[in-house]
Amino acid sequence: MNPYWSAVVRELTPYVPGEQPKIDKLIKLNTNENPYPPSPAAIEAMHAEIGNGLRLYPDPQSTRLRQAIAAANGVSSDCVFVGNGSDEVLAHAFQGLLRHELPLLFPDVSYSFYPVYCGLYGIEYRTVALREDFSLAVDDYAGPCGGIVIANPNAPTGRALPRAEVERLVAAHPECVVLVDEAYVDFGGESAVPLVKRYPNLLVTQTLSKSRSLAGLRVGLAIGQPGLIEALVRVKDSFNSYPLGRIAIAGATAAYEDVEHFERTRSAVIASREWLAGELAALGFEVLPSGANFVFARHPDHDGAALQAALRERRVLVRHFARPRIDQYLRITVGTDAECATLVAALREILAGQAARASAPG
Repeated sequence: MNPYWSAVVRELTPYVPGEQPKIDKLIKLNTNENPYPPSPAAIEAMHAEIGNGLRLYPDPQSTRLRQAIAAANGVSSDCVFVGNGSDEVLAHAFQGLLRHELPLLFPDVSYSFYPVYCGLYGIEYRTVALREDFSLAVDDYAGPCGGIVIANPNAPTGRALPRAEVERLVAAHPECVVLVDEAYVDFGGESAVPLVKRYPNLLVTQTLSKSRSLAGLRVGLAIGQPGLIEALVRVKDSFNSYPLGRIAIAGATAAYEDVEHFERTRSAVIASREWLAGELAALGFEVLPSGANFVFARHPDHDGAALQAALRERRVLVRHFARPRIDQYLRITVGTDAECATLVAALREILAGQAARASAPG
């Protein structure tokens, strides 16, 4: 431990992202990236932005992008905030809206960055256990708190909470902010954005990394009433007034405007997810209902970590979490149909080999 570190750094337990391998020809189903390319219109817009204009700072308010997001969601642009990936947007929300005397609440099985933010910003928190089937029960969040954060659909489980239940949660806590992290909502969840106009304590975050195939561009957003958005802006302008470059603003704006590409690719992912879930079930896996671009599954007769390792030997990457309650599960990103078929074939081979070894005479 370096003697120059601050007390905050010494106490941090950083977030660990999924592996980004340097090996060619792997089937990468471990970080929930979209298997399809971004909108051609977005690529064209980014190419057009490359030139002499890059010597100039970008628009610090990202006005064009915020207007495009507002139009797509039926809100005014002063209800929209954008940042360098939804992780940065979440970080600003934790610091600007969720740091209070009472503890922050979020599920015990959810996005593992939430406790990291709490450690970074000195936020007291309490986890609320999901039910045995990994569903979230709104009534478990009763009582005073400093704020509530839920991912919907949840990560890494993929389970989605209906909008009516999200509204019940928001309405039950008018004294604090309820943040709904909708990174995966476009693959089958019901967005809480239509509730924003009625609830001043609701903040919804989303990302262009998943359903718009722009994980490499780093663009995230929040939608809420202007009072909440102003808090995020104040934090941003005290940290980095230019979180999005000119290329990112141009590409993200065009991606939002290309509705046809968005609908076609997300529909393809949803169809592949349903096929994959059925194939896994046929192999004996228990697969949770998913509203995301991944499935969360376990095999009752085979160790999760061992299955992940065996898949990696066959050049297929999936995510395993060595954490309580979920250490037997694999989170499998939905790839192309060909990638999903390769995964299923590899699993079939692994399970058959293990079954043969188990039945072999001593």
